[in-house]
Amino acid sequence: MTPPSDTNASATEAAPRRRRKEARPQELMAAALALFVEHGFAATRLDDVAARAGVSKGTLYLYFDSKEALFEAVIREGIVPALKEAGARVAAYQGSASALLEELLKAWWALIGEGPLGGIPKLMISEARNFPSVAEYYYQNVIVPGRRLLALTLERGMAAGEFRGVDVDTAIDVVIAPLLMLAIWRYSMGPCCPSDASYDTERYLRTHLDIALDGLRCRG
Repeated sequence: MTPPSDTNASATEAAPRRRRKEARPQELMAAALALFVEHGFAATRLDDVAARAGVSKGTLYLYFDSKEALFEAVIREGIVPALKEAGARVAAYQGSASALLEELLKAWWALIGEGPLGGIPKLMISEARNFPSVAEYYYQNVIVPGRRLLALTLERGMAAGEFRGVDVDTAIDVVIAPLLMLAIWRYSMGPCCPSDASYDTERYLRTHLDIALDGLRCRG
């Protein structure tokens, strides 16, 4: 019979292994995101992802069988939950459309623009045509629901007489474009420009919101 102390030791040793196994998908997704942003989707190999995460390629295949699956997991775990949360927020919101629009844009920047996910817009622009299935997944799971939230906000403002009448689809493009451009800049020209290190992002966002909201405001 195995002594109780041995049994306890085995249980103690098994626990860290279980925790490590549970943590690995997140580590793999973080490694994949970093490499996708640094080197592009085409140039990133599964071997590179495994090495960055500190695991074997065999371990990676326990969770993901392709780069496409890794990318989808990054989007599914990193962005989709935030969009669902934002959808619930929009549905329950009781304040002005202006305040809601400002909240949505600031939340977008906090989640995507200033974090590791900020490299995704540049990645999609540069490689979407070469990887249409990846682009389609991003479009359906990020762009479509994100635009829907902005459309609901703009329509709410127009219905309440807070915003003037605008073409909603075009207005969405105009409202989100400066944030996308700032995110793309951070992962393209930004690192090459010494002055970018001290760039006042907060001032940029305040200026954009001021101009956008003033342009939408109903004058009548």
